Amino acid sequence: MLMKKLLATAGGLAFAAAASLSLATVAQAQEVTIKIAFLGSPEDEDYDGSMVLKDYVESRSNGRAAVEIYPSGQFCSNERECLENLHAGTLEVYITTIGGFGNVFGPGQVLDLPYMFPNDRVAECVFDGAFVDELRTGVLAEDIPMRLMVVSNTGGWRNFATTTGLVKTPDDIDGLKIRTIPAEIQQELVRQLGGNPTPIAWPEVYTSLATGVVEGTKNGITDIMNMKFPEAGLKYMTLDGHAYMGALWWYSEPAWQALPDDLRRIVFDGMNHLKTVTRAFPMRRQIEAYEAFRAEGGEIYVPTPEEKKAFQEASSGMRQWYTDKFGEEWLNKLDAAVEACEGDVEDAFAAANQ
Repeated sequence: MLMKKLLATAGGLAFAAAASLSLATVAQAQEVTIKIAFLGSPEDEDYDGSMVLKDYVESRSNGRAAVEIYPSGQFCSNERECLENLHAGTLEVYITTIGGFGNVFGPGQVLDLPYMFPNDRVAECVFDGAFVDELRTGVLAEDIPMRLMVVSNTGGWRNFATTTGLVKTPDDIDGLKIRTIPAEIQQELVRQLGGNPTPIAWPEVYTSLATGVVEGTKNGITDIMNMKFPEAGLKYMTLDGHAYMGALWWYSEPAWQALPDDLRRIVFDGMNHLKTVTRAFPMRRQIEAYEAFRAEGGEIYVPTPEEKKAFQEASSGMRQWYTDKFGEEWLNKLDAAVEACEGDVEDAFAAANQ
């Protein structure tokens, strides 16, 4: 009996020692923790994409890298705080909108010029091409410690939506108080179309629409329905598609330089899987959003090619506004990228239609 107890005790000690050794091995194997922070909720496509990145990186690295996701401002409560952490390397991954990017890198506002992209295929072609490589290089050359990884989508397209009636021509915007974000370029667009731009913080837009402080806004349909704007009187929407709602995913440059080469490749590949998900989900979710908008009495108008051309012509001064501030370099680069991608899309159709 005594011998059995001794053997049992020895076995227990050996198991405990083996377990401790195993845990120590796992702890040693985990070389990197990658933190992803964004201000959106777990209901957003950004969260879905982050989960795909987490699964890919953790599985492909065999546990050497762990990924932590902090939605809803849990890690940093506003964009300025998030960017400071990203620059310092205490936060590895952060996402900015195109509008937010313009605040970091002024010439990047070229992406927010109206009607630059005719459709999703051309926009995605541009954001999968050399233009993004040039943006990455341009930002780093300014000693901004943010490495652009991929450009996804965060809500489809910006369109005009109002409480007063359908917008079919630029004349229908004349005199309307339109909510914008604080970005000067978006305010200037509303001015050039004859409206009165009114910068309002996102949480205050519902009340501003309900009380008449503003009579319209520039948003994608999923954002409009998530915030229940039809309840505040927003009943008319015109699908003019003046801006592609791109989402730029950044990796902290100090943190990137600290990554081993093989983990860099895993993160890079994982980011591209993230991009696929975060582009597809807004397209899928907008189907129900448009249906819900109509169900609540909303009207949706699609401009004719002639009417859309009228919007483009009415806002054509935006190009001069941009070059006066930032020069022609980045506008010329984007024009060339769009033209090349339009050609690629047409060539693809021609090949498929033979």
